[in-house]
Amino acid sequence: MQPELIGSDLDVSKDEVLSLEARLDDMSLERCLMIIRHVKEIHKYDQNFPGSALARINEFLGNPDIIDRPEKYEDIINEMKMEALLSTENSPYAEVRANVDNTDNPSMPSLTIRVWVIGCIFSAAGSFIDSFFLMRNPPVYIGANVAQLLAYPCGKFMARVLPDKRFKLFGREHSLSPGPFNRKEHMLITIMASVSFGASYTTYIVPTQAMPFWFNEAYARNFGYQILNSIGINFVGYGLAGLTRRFLVYPAAAVWPASLSTMALNKAFHTEVNEPVKGPFGKIYTMSRQRLFLCAFLAMFAYFFFPGFIFQALSYFDWMSWISPDNIALSAITSTYGGLGLNPIPSFDWNIMSVWLVPLTIPTFSIMNQFVGLLVVVPLTAGIWFSNAWNTGYLPINDNHTWNNMGGRFNVTKILTNSRLDDAKYQKYSQPWVSAGYITAFSSYFALYGATVSYVILYHRQQVAGAAKQVWKSVLVTLRLRRQEEDEDEFAEDIHYKLMKANYKDVPEWMYGIILLVSMVIGMIGIGIYPTDTSPVVVIFGIIMPLIALVPVGLVQSVTGIQVALNVLAEFIGGSFVEGNANGLIWFKTYGYISCYQALAFINDLKLAHYTKIPPYYTFVCQIVATLIFTFVSAGILNFQMSFKDVCTKNAAFGFTCPGHNTFFTSAVFWGTLSPKRLFGPGRRYNLMLLGFPVGIMLPIIHWALRRRFPKAEWLRQVHPVMLCAGPALWGAPYNLGYFFGNVPVVLFSWQYLRRKYPGFWSKYNFVVAAAFPAGIAISAVVIFFALQLPNGGFSIDWWGNNVVGEGAIGVPLLDIPEIGYFGPEPNTGSFI
Repeated sequence: MQPELIGSDLDVSKDEVLSLEARLDDMSLERCLMIIRHVKEIHKYDQNFPGSALARINEFLGNPDIIDRPEKYEDIINEMKMEALLSTENSPYAEVRANVDNTDNPSMPSLTIRVWVIGCIFSAAGSFIDSFFLMRNPPVYIGANVAQLLAYPCGKFMARVLPDKRFKLFGREHSLSPGPFNRKEHMLITIMASVSFGASYTTYIVPTQAMPFWFNEAYARNFGYQILNSIGINFVGYGLAGLTRRFLVYPAAAVWPASLSTMALNKAFHTEVNEPVKGPFGKIYTMSRQRLFLCAFLAMFAYFFFPGFIFQALSYFDWMSWISPDNIALSAITSTYGGLGLNPIPSFDWNIMSVWLVPLTIPTFSIMNQFVGLLVVVPLTAGIWFSNAWNTGYLPINDNHTWNNMGGRFNVTKILTNSRLDDAKYQKYSQPWVSAGYITAFSSYFALYGATVSYVILYHRQQVAGAAKQVWKSVLVTLRLRRQEEDEDEFAEDIHYKLMKANYKDVPEWMYGIILLVSMVIGMIGIGIYPTDTSPVVVIFGIIMPLIALVPVGLVQSVTGIQVALNVLAEFIGGSFVEGNANGLIWFKTYGYISCYQALAFINDLKLAHYTKIPPYYTFVCQIVATLIFTFVSAGILNFQMSFKDVCTKNAAFGFTCPGHNTFFTSAVFWGTLSPKRLFGPGRRYNLMLLGFPVGIMLPIIHWALRRRFPKAEWLRQVHPVMLCAGPALWGAPYNLGYFFGNVPVVLFSWQYLRRKYPGFWSKYNFVVAAAFPAGIAISAVVIFFALQLPNGGFSIDWWGNNVVGEGAIGVPLLDIPEIGYFGPEPNTGSFI
């Protein structure tokens, strides 16, 4: 059989086929059969696994004559041997093979002085910048991709100027410069930055509790309160992450697509091979990964000055609204800025479509399922708005704010007395109302949660059971109730796990368990010894949610690249659990949602270390140290920030108006003080939104039944019920179809055209570009802010290309408020329930 045909079946390049053919004699038919059966069991429901390869596997295993007369089936046997070799000595996924080495050098230095110096400085600086500017509108963020980019010249500089001076510390020999700066050092620095860049959740909690125009609670200014709760919050997720490695890190099927751009950048800087590849226009391309990264980075750095500063209408290219600026219906349907975004050319800004994902890294099935879900919800949202259901016609069509019955923003302070709901004030003021886009987005979130549970039970139960069995065996070994050599290895066929286990000692689950328990205790102390009006038990009840949900949502994210955010579920459950107590909701949401969010980020970093073959104890120590730096830096500047004159008000200097904190406060009162029962309880006006739960549960069941009825239907295999719900949930209000649409042509060109026609070209360059563009945008945004927007009160270009954004009928309600001055039930009559 020709290499091109084999490559098409197995999703490998011609060069990979030739390399595998040279190894066929190393794979016996008996071992091939055993491996292929295992591969089918693992990947039969895996959308990332090539459908053509799965079809050949079914053909191979379904023909008993192959065993009896192998000489008659030489072609398919050789194909299956190649697939077995891929699965055991590399990866069955082309995207992983392209960016992850299937070899390791255990003697390569990793936890070096260079790592500690660069990693700690970057961790402190990144945490300070992201935490300090969180209060600003717009905020300034420096992502871990920026640290990965800057770490390379720093590491190379230290390797050049520092001598190879040896010394002993803690019984081990160290060197100031143990050879060239290498990929393992680089990845450890990147992981430390990933852990520490960003703002701790306490940077939202503490100002909201402390500032006089919000909850005005003096204890929140106490540094002991701030540091205790910061430690509790930041380390809980790490403990959870370590306990789920057998579910979410070790399996080969846990690809974590978004991490591959990080791996690609690491490979671009440290690879010594620059293989020529055939690409578009019949040319052979010899540009190195590093040079391509530099070119793409500089191009995007320069280009982002246009949508980011010079011509901001390129971000929200609402050309149809500009044609008829007074047309309310047209703007509502087509506008990306405040509408539903039904626009074939919605944006020329790469950053717009990167809100929830990393373009070029997410597989086609994930993008297209989200796209279909969005297409279904757009007319549903429009129908709700045009029919004025739930009085949505009096509000903007696609908005995530809460509104009063006069068409203004809902002011939660008007219904509070001593931070508690005052029913007399509530009856006099207004019920809370939400937009049509908010209704469909929240309904989609409810469907998303139901679909996730149902999907994992139907399609991943064996994987979960197998990993749980391994965890239990590990516990028995730890308790000396079982010998280590008796332990069977569920992941023995995966080359990356095999190399890690052969070369390095793993961190046992009990160490992560201790971190989880200690951080929970510290968090409970931080809540209990201060007058928070909240029981410390809320930490335990909050942790139950990620303990149950982390594996299901992690399995979905590791395959699709999309996170199932638990914020809405945490607010819904927490608001019901601590009804009337906004502080109680804050802490339940923190430990129910944020701990899961952080755990998934830690797991992604553990997968990066797994791919790079970094000793697990080194990763463990670096993550702990970086988290400590992050915790103390972010907590240490809280009182300094709150001392600024007029901070978090409209008169604040340098834009420190705290828009995120305002939203956080409103959300706490909306869900905690008012509680979900007033909005979603039996007979309440938004009760129908809860239909999302049963709809979500049924979607995977229907899909599962159809797949059993039509097992050969490849299009059914590419349907992912969870992603169908994730599209309208994650990209719902205030986002819309316009934010997402750019991902569709990008993924079709990259994953469908380039990957199929030029697999070598795609493997070499796709993820390098995916890493370069966000890095270029991040650096460009920082330069724009510090060089143009911050000095002397800021500089802007006053012209049509900037002023047109948001003009016209964008965000305008369909209906005018009735002449009586309000819509809905009459105030001050006791009718608000």
